Amino acid sequence: MNITDPLLKDREAAPVLGISVPTFWRRVADGTIPKPVKLGNLSRWPLSEILAVIDRAKAARKNAA
Repeated sequence: MNITDPLLKDREAAPVLGISVPTFWRRVADGTIPKPVKLGNLSRWPLSEILAVIDRAKAARKNAA
């Protein structure tokens, strides 16, 4: 099986964004980070969605300048 978009735990996704896990969850609550994919009781985020958060922040920075 070839996994092209791995699912990340909160503690794996937060360092990609350079933030703590509690801040990660605050950003989920305020909508900056998408809600998780739920697999039973597990919460996971596709890596592509985490990278899209970074891309949106970069685009917002360009538009603000």
